[in-house]
Amino acid sequence: MGAAMKKPLYLIEHALLLVALAGCITFAKGSNPPHPASINSQDEPSDSPLAKLASCPVTPPNGSTPPGEQPSALNHGNGVIWTEIWPEGTVVFEPGGPGHIYADGSLEMKFPWWRGEGVRDPLSIEGHRLDAPSPPLRADIPEGYGDTGFQASSITFPSEGCWQVTGSAGSASLTFVTRVIRK
Repeated sequence: MGAAMKKPLYLIEHALLLVALAGCITFAKGSNPPHPASINSQDEPSDSPLAKLASCPVTPPNGSTPPGEQPSALNHGNGVIWTEIWPEGTVVFEPGGPGHIYADGSLEMKFPWWRGEGVRDPLSIEGHRLDAPSPPLRADIPEGYGDTGFQASSITFPSEGCWQVTGSAGSASLTFVTRVIRK
């Protein structure tokens, strides 16, 4: 067979192979294959960790701003205690990002809190995981911030998951739900 004849056969063979492969992938008429970014946890089995985190009933921030502070869409409070909720209700731990990942897998992140004028008791923070068994979270609340106003803290989550967090000072308290993920 001459060289001129081999080239068209080669092209025909490759065209047939592409047609055969294209037939293996089917989509509804007029639709395109899904973009990977559009695939979400709803496509996961309902008992998968990703699906469970997607169903976490995160608390949306209500925008309530502590006295004397700058308004922020992430502020959340009830008029006596305030904090900031992470964007989209998700505390994200990733290399080079904020927070600390410990060797045991626990995840520590800073959280600001504010106590109103009528709340003079020390802040305490507690919480538990909603979507699976886990030890309770731990909180570090340093002294020296006065009886009211701003109070720094860090919260250590023993694991990723859906967490309910409650900050209390005397009879005043504020509760929110957040997702905790590690990338």
